Amino acid sequence: MSVALQAPEVNTATMNVYLRMVSAELGPKEHAVLIMDGAGWHKSSKLMVPENITILILPPYSPELNPIKRLWAYLRSHYLANRVYDDYQHLLDAGTQAWQQLTPEILSSVCACDYATHEVA
Repeated sequence: MSVALQAPEVNTATMNVYLRMVSAELGPKEHAVLIMDGAGWHKSSKLMVPENITILILPPYSPELNPIKRLWAYLRSHYLANRVYDDYQHLLDAGTQAWQQLTPEILSSVCACDYATHEVA
């Protein structure tokens, strides 16, 4: 599963929309653990976390533990860096096209974290 949301700003309201999107993608017996940094909108008291999602807040100043940081670096280096965008919409379109290039294999490879994986017996 992969869910993305492009938004002109990040805040608690945007995060709530994203959480609803993730929740809707999960099957009836699935539960997601979202790994997040300490951004204010990740820890807000107004954050509405659906029952089928658990938030795991990383320790402060630990970007190396955050798998999404590796994904953003991958997208920038492979699709978005060293380019000129005509306008904001062109940038959004490029982001959409980059996201659509991601496969489950790429996501698994780029975002793999030893601490977040386990073997199923």
